[in-house]
Amino acid sequence: MQPFEEAQQSMPGLAPQPDLVCLSHLRWDFVYQRPQHLMSRFARDRRVFFVEEPVFEDGPARLDVGERPGGVLVAVPRLPHGLPQEEVEAAQRDLLQGMLADHGVSDYVLWYYTPMALGFSAGLAPAAVVYDCMDELSLFRGAPPALLERERRLLEIADLVFTGGQSLYEAKRERHPSVHAFPSSIDAEHFGRARRPCPEPADQAAIPRPRLGYFGVIDERIDLDLLAAAADARPAWQWVMIGPVVKIDPETLPRRSNLHYLGMKAYDELPSYLAGWDAALMPFAANESTRFISPTKTPEYLAGGRPVVSTPIHDVVRPYGELALVEIAEDPEAFVAAAERSMRRLGEGSPEREAWLAQVDEFLSRGSWSRTFRHMSDLIDGAVLRRRGGPDATN
Repeated sequence: MQPFEEAQQSMPGLAPQPDLVCLSHLRWDFVYQRPQHLMSRFARDRRVFFVEEPVFEDGPARLDVGERPGGVLVAVPRLPHGLPQEEVEAAQRDLLQGMLADHGVSDYVLWYYTPMALGFSAGLAPAAVVYDCMDELSLFRGAPPALLERERRLLEIADLVFTGGQSLYEAKRERHPSVHAFPSSIDAEHFGRARRPCPEPADQAAIPRPRLGYFGVIDERIDLDLLAAAADARPAWQWVMIGPVVKIDPETLPRRSNLHYLGMKAYDELPSYLAGWDAALMPFAANESTRFISPTKTPEYLAGGRPVVSTPIHDVVRPYGELALVEIAEDPEAFVAAAERSMRRLGEGSPEREAWLAQVDEFLSRGSWSRTFRHMSDLIDGAVLRRRGGPDATN
């Protein structure tokens, strides 16, 4: 496909795309997930500013703006310790408006990942407003009390609402006239590297087989009791957990000789770890924080050719479980049995593996991040046109 910047150069008179200012509760240099996949693609044809939540430290308020590979400009507010909340938001407002002025940002789309950003962004005049609701943040541990009210206000001003999964779509579709479901997509080429021989990462190389692995954030969404019971039930299996520990005390993690916590890894490293697993895991707890999740790792694991076992998360059961792409199991005994069955049926050299991989690839071909980006971009173009009084476009 022709790169956007080349396409624009080859079409004289094409109006430049509005800049995109993204207000996020997630940090760019944390786990590489939905915001990074999408913003990196938008940065191909427009300037993208990714504004993070503040970091508190000594010294006066300032905004650090730095470019990341791919062209996204990441803005990190740095504020003095001890500011009251009203002053925090006032400082963020001043820094944001200063950034827009300093960079000559006058025509822009405002993209929210968190409704809390309304506290410092109200009063701006964007070309369109997008709310990309990738999680039900009000159900997460430590959610601000004001979040629900700010979401109500955000839904009133948004031109478009995108949701990170089907469950969230069903929860939001009656609350806004233009809600669109964009479940977890996939960079199949990147994770497909795990189907080929990969160099064994040094910290995984000495771990015996079979290996069953998880990558992602380790927080209140992980069922630590299930993980401990499964590790106890199969002491010869090695359970590999990759990712940062967030919002829970690391001391609460179960410790076993066959449980290995390898820490956070770069996005580029993940296929090499995945290639060394005999099965991939999604041991999510059944609680409020997992009620609406649509794990990005589901298609990533599958693109890597690993058998997958998950607890019954709604957006995993439908469609992955219903299509027999992923094994679903609720308790430790069933989880272990499903993993054993998956490794036997779908492991390297098994008679069913090639037919399963063909089914996986056909399904994944419908949901690339590039395809998701193009659909979102078309919807945004339509919203900008409508605000400017142009002809109606895609709804």
